[in-house]
Amino acid sequence: MELAAPAFRRYLLLLAQEHLEFRLPEISSLLSLCGGKFSGEQEIRVNSPFWILNIPSEEMARGLMKRTVCAKSIFELWGHGRSEGELYASLKNYPVDKMLPYLQSDSTYKVHIHTFNKTLTQAQKIKKIDALEFLPFKGKVNLKNPEHIFWILEDYGMNPNNVPEEPFHLYFGRWIADGQRELIESYSVKKRHFIGNTSMDACLSFIMANHGRVKPNDVVYDPFVGTGGLLISSAHFGAYVCGTDIDYNTIHGLGKASRKNQKWRGPDENIRANLRQYGLEKYYLDALVADSSRPIWRKGMLFDAIITDPPYGIREATRRTGSQKEAVKSVERSTENHIFVSSNYHLSDIFFDLLKFAAEYLVMGGRLVYWLPIYRPEYTEEIIPRHPCLKLISNCEQMLSSHTSRRLITMEKVKEFKPVPAS
Repeated sequence: MELAAPAFRRYLLLLAQEHLEFRLPEISSLLSLCGGKFSGEQEIRVNSPFWILNIPSEEMARGLMKRTVCAKSIFELWGHGRSEGELYASLKNYPVDKMLPYLQSDSTYKVHIHTFNKTLTQAQKIKKIDALEFLPFKGKVNLKNPEHIFWILEDYGMNPNNVPEEPFHLYFGRWIADGQRELIESYSVKKRHFIGNTSMDACLSFIMANHGRVKPNDVVYDPFVGTGGLLISSAHFGAYVCGTDIDYNTIHGLGKASRKNQKWRGPDENIRANLRQYGLEKYYLDALVADSSRPIWRKGMLFDAIITDPPYGIREATRRTGSQKEAVKSVERSTENHIFVSSNYHLSDIFFDLLKFAAEYLVMGGRLVYWLPIYRPEYTEEIIPRHPCLKLISNCEQMLSSHTSRRLITMEKVKEFKPVPAS
């Protein structure tokens, strides 16, 4: 009796060696966005650049790579082992019928070698390629423009000061697609029209959008929008974006510039101009001068994702609107001379208000992605803000100094919000 073919194919993911804690939540979020899920059967060494994934289809693998900025490339895995002998035995056991469509006599191909933590000579590379002659290649070699590209990938470990003679792991596979690493350069803050003191690094902006599972036609909101850096990554993925900020000058692009050799902001330095720079203006809804701690929105579920970097006093002060009457704690209720001024906005209040807002205004299944500042010697998971309507999905640390860091918190709305009746 023949066994049915497995529903999953094995793929090898080659990852970039930066933002290591952010990679697993990004890949997991994107797999779920593509209709898959992250099973416990995946072979993952979290800090390694090589992960073996079980993915239902090549189409899903390509969909994953159209979004990820943490992964460099993905391959259909034909064989792997801890030695050359194990690799070759694994390749000989790979079903020939799955190989043949890519090895036809009328096709072209090339073999590429990638080593992690070691550099090989050209002679060593050729020797490794020649050792694969037992594979039924029938096509012609074309180094410039091949139809199919096959990769030998070798992992020599994580320690550059102790590189072994032989690799710890070897892989062979058919290249499927590259990730979106080029977005990091093309959306670099250095080239951006309008920036502020705390404009988010492009790579982290795209990671946040991916953690938030932003997709085309979503509505994404940033309650601390600043110069709109987080809106750009969401708009790139086809979402409509909007935001609020308490700072009138930032919203309107007025006042002193953040660039070194520029005193004042120019007439066309604003959030809309930033989106226009990348051809994304059609996704820009608006940015409003407003205080995130005060209600301005109609009741109801309005947003598919809330992606934000709250001000936490390291480079930007935390403020909210108060009035001169509040400042002196006057008991009079008169609105005469009611001029709005800034009052202190404590960190605990910021995050309490943010989670309550997300619980109320996110659609079911929508995600809140935000940064939480941490004093590392006193950190425990208990200090992560919680809300009964929101489930914690991931919690990733970015070190800022030996004592301070910030954590990227991703939460998903899993329960309907019910307002507490006024007593």
